[in-house]
Amino acid sequence: MQTANRDPLLLAWLDGFTEVVGRSIAWLVLLMMALQFAIVVMRYAFGLHSVAMQESVMYMHAMVFMLGAAWTLRHDGHVRVDIFYRKLSARGRAWIDLLGTLFLLFPVVLFIAISSLGYVKSSWAILERSPDGGIPGVFLLKSLILVMMALLLLQGVAQVIRQVLILRGRAPGNTPDHDEVI
Repeated sequence: MQTANRDPLLLAWLDGFTEVVGRSIAWLVLLMMALQFAIVVMRYAFGLHSVAMQESVMYMHAMVFMLGAAWTLRHDGHVRVDIFYRKLSARGRAWIDLLGTLFLLFPVVLFIAISSLGYVKSSWAILERSPDGGIPGVFLLKSLILVMMALLLLQGVAQVIRQVLILRGRAPGNTPDHDEVI
C-alpha cells in the first residue's frame, strides 16, 4: 500500500540497504584508527613493522571510501557547487538532481564499471597478491571498484525515484541541510 506521504517500497528498501551498508562500514573507521595507533606504537616503541598490518589499514581505508560513497550520495554529502541550487524550489532542486543522476551519475558509474571489468578480471585470474608479502587479497581490494559502482547504481535508482516523487508532488522536497558560504 502506498500513500502520498510514504515512500514506495522499492525506494524504502534501496535507502534502507544503503543505510545498513553505510553505517556498517563506518565502524571500520574506529578499527582502522586503533590499528594505525597500534602500528605506530609497535614501530616507534618496539621497532617492529608489519606489512600485513599496514596494508590492512589501506584496505579498510579503501573500503570506507568506496563502500561509503553511496551512503554519502544518499545524504547529499558529495561536493557540489550549489550557488543557485539552494535558492531553488524543491521542484527546481529535484530537476537538477534528476538530470544530474541520469546524465552524469549513471553514465560515469557505468563507464567506470565497464572499463574496470578487465582490470578486476585479470586480478582474479591470477589471484593477485601483495608484492610486499602482505595481504594475499589484492584481487579482493580491486573488486571493491565494481561493488562501489553497483552500490552507486542502486542508490542512483533510489535518487531517481525520489526526485520523480518530488516532481509529482508525492514526496517532500529535499532541502539542503547545510549552509554554504558564498
